[in-house]
Order: sequence, then C-alpha cells, then structure tokens
Amino acid sequence: MRSITTLDLQYAHRFFGFKGEAQYLHGHTGVLTIEVEDSIEPGVNMVFPCNEIQKTAWDVLKNFDHALILREDDPLLPAILGVYETQGIKDGAPTNKMKGPAFKTELATAYPECRLVVTKETMTVEGMIKIVYDLLKDKLNIAKITFSSGVNAASAEFETKNKIDRCPLCGIALDENGVCPKCGYRK
Repeated sequence: MRSITTLDLQYAHRFFGFKGEAQYLHGHTGVLTIEVEDSIEPGVNMVFPCNEIQKTAWDVLKNFDHALILREDDPLLPAILGVYETQGIKDGAPTNKMKGPAFKTELATAYPECRLVVTKETMTVEGMIKIVYDLLKDKLNIAKITFSSGVNAASAEFETKNKIDRCPLCGIALDENGVCPKCGYRK
C-alpha cells in the first residue's frame, strides 16, 4: 500500500543551450508528488503519515523553494554570484529563513545561504525527479515520484528496497538508535 503527499515549489531556472523560450530565465510553480510504499503499520493503521513524508522531504527540498536553479556550466552562474557578492547577500541575509541544510550530490549542490541550487543537468521535470529521488531514497521507501511544472509533467516508479524501521505508535521512521524522534518510543 502507499501513502501519498504533495509539495509546492516556487523556483526560477532556464535551459542553458536550449533554442526556445525556456532559454530565458523564468519562474514556475512546481507540484511534487511522492508516493511511499510499505506495509501498513498495525499500531497506526497507515503506511507512513503523510505529514511526516512532507516533513522528511521538505527538510531537504526547501532549498529548491524560491531558489534559482542553474546548470553548473551556465554562464549566468558566475554573474549571479558576482551580483550577490556585491550586494552582500552571497553568504546569506537575516531575512533568508527558508533554507535547508546544504547538500552536494552527484546531481546537484545546494547553496542555501544564497537561495541557489546548481545542477549537473538541465533542470527539467525529469531532472527534478532524478534529483529528488537521489536526495530521499535512503529516507523514504519511494515507489513513485511525479513532478509537474506549468504544462510539463513526468513521473518515475522505483522499486522499494529499504527496510525502514517505523514506530508502532506514530508510524514514522526510527532514528539510527531505534528511537522515534516524535514520541520517544524505543525499539
């Protein structure tokens, strides 16, 4: 069975090297749907609480919200960083509250202090699915991810392989010590 949740992401990007309208810097509202698959946890009668899927995903994905997403070879990248440096906001500003922890993977690097994500590939809906799966595959038993942005949409299904111990009282994942971070249950 699956638990399903959605998140909205506001972001700006462009398709560097693309010969069409998307080569220009523009913004989107993206809708990300994550389907988590597992057995139903008897104590709570659900696979995984949807609000906990959102919290787990949002901890990482908030770096994409209200962010600029550019490919690593985009000539706009050094220009943007130069402007941020001149304005004194490259290393953050007191008003920048929507940041998650910085991350660096093979597919993307987040610079939360300056609301920037740098990607290896062009940030299409398909590219976003790859990045999201890479970031969350060890935290959630992801069976399917769908991402839509404007008139563009894509989805991908994944084989769930993780055995994630969950709390019989809350249904959420236990930490590395077998303790529920929500209610304190110990395995």
